[in-house]
Amino acid sequence: MATWKKVPAELAARFDAALPVVADVQRRKMFGCPAAFVNGNLFAGLHEDRLMVRLPAMAGKHPCVMMGRTMKEYALFHDALEMADRDLAGWVAQAYAFARALPAKAPKAPKSAKSAPQRRTPA
Repeated sequence: MATWKKVPAELAARFDAALPVVADVQRRKMFGCPAAFVNGNLFAGLHEDRLMVRLPAMAGKHPCVMMGRTMKEYALFHDALEMADRDLAGWVAQAYAFARALPAKAPKAPKSAKSAPQRRTPA
């Protein structure tokens, strides 16, 4: 299994700066990489030195293949390091607008702590 390269710190900072400054954007990590969500829907993220955005219209031109699987509705830009800040912000803004119009995902129930196996007592 190939190892992933870490997201360059400069690209992560540029990605953060490109995110819309609105209350409904949530920044989280996915597989150790920066990602952004709106209403529980992933709309943009970084993987190694690439930008991933949820834009079905661009998915055919820039297919997002991760771990051998194509992610439907997502486009992957391999030139994120060379991309101008305004272009990076433009792709992120378009993806945000698309994902914001999607139905909100219900929050997942918190993971419960695994309980110790119960011992059976003789009757």
